[in-house]
Amino acid sequence: MQPSIRDDHPLRRFLAGLAEDSFHCHLGLCDPQLIDYVVDLLIDFIHTDRLHPLRDARGRRLDQVVDMLTLSAADPDISETEHRRRVHQHVGDYTLFWSGVFPESLGKLRRLSKADGLIDYRAAGKRSYAIASELSPPDGRPPARLLRRLSEEFEHCAYGLTLVRQGWERRDADALGGPHPIW
Repeated sequence: MQPSIRDDHPLRRFLAGLAEDSFHCHLGLCDPQLIDYVVDLLIDFIHTDRLHPLRDARGRRLDQVVDMLTLSAADPDISETEHRRRVHQHVGDYTLFWSGVFPESLGKLRRLSKADGLIDYRAAGKRSYAIASELSPPDGRPPARLLRRLSEEFEHCAYGLTLVRQGWERRDADALGGPHPIW
């Protein structure tokens, strides 16, 4: 796995500024821990291999939510509970990312799999964060209460991510003299 982008990296600072503005000013969510989590999610998913870290028993990457929930191979070095917590946290992260940053892609993602075509990404994300919070130990990272908050505020967080994307697209368009999205 590639190293994370350091805290003082300009991209992290840029995304953190957009997230703080979006969540504080537009949504009224003044929760630094929640905003830090969302920024870390964006930074983490810049590395596309981190979008699909879950594998099946044969080692094939899982890129459908239904498969993530049912086919992910357990890591023999962790407990079954910890494995389930990680899977549900990832499903929450994955669905939040796509619902917020690229909502226009959800239709395409669903068409790729008949099973995923039957699920509601937002409902699956909310449910997965709630389950991950219930499976988290009291001193877990991230804390159970943060995962619970992500479940409860899923729609707000998804909209906040949409605002973050709009912010970087505006900045990019201003810098390039026209509409040119970053991704």
